[in-house]
Amino acid sequence: MSLENEPRRMRLLDDPLAIRAMAHPVRLDLQGLLGREGPMTAADAARRLGISQALASHHLRQLAKYDFVEPAPGKDNRERPWRLVSTSQSWREAAQTPEGAAAADILEQLLAERALESLSKWQQQRPAEDPIWRDHSGIGQSGVYLTGEELAELVEQINALVQRYIDERPIDDKSTRPAESRHVSITQIVTITPDEE
Repeated sequence: MSLENEPRRMRLLDDPLAIRAMAHPVRLDLQGLLGREGPMTAADAARRLGISQALASHHLRQLAKYDFVEPAPGKDNRERPWRLVSTSQSWREAAQTPEGAAAADILEQLLAERALESLSKWQQQRPAEDPIWRDHSGIGQSGVYLTGEELAELVEQINALVQRYIDERPIDDKSTRPAESRHVSITQIVTITPDEE
């Protein structure tokens, strides 16, 4: 596991145990909440997510065990908030081992399911949204024949474009958010059609 460039930005995950630790709905919810709201106590996170404080504390400790969250300074000695350690994760190198590939598959399946749930919620509210949000969201689909090198280049270009905004506006730093901005979730799913026999 390593943090690329600046700490608190992109973390490369190659430990199957860490990937499996992240692949839990409550832990993903906690990371998302800390990203949107910044440092927060287990009690505050529990209220926001509608779960018990004990459950929130347990999952925050598990996330801390694998360096996804860490204690943050509190207002006083009684307050014990948590904050994200990194704002983005990548597990692209995990597939180099069978255990890593299996862990990454579980995490990606969970993230895909959550992305579909998010899409469904967005589709319900989209008709009432301003056209700038409505017209630039949803799913686009393209099929194209590429070589492996061209696919790598395309994915790198897409990631670089998104990374610019990630670097300029760390998700857990409210001061970097432009006025009128909203949280936007971008899920990139790339699949390869098997060769025909």
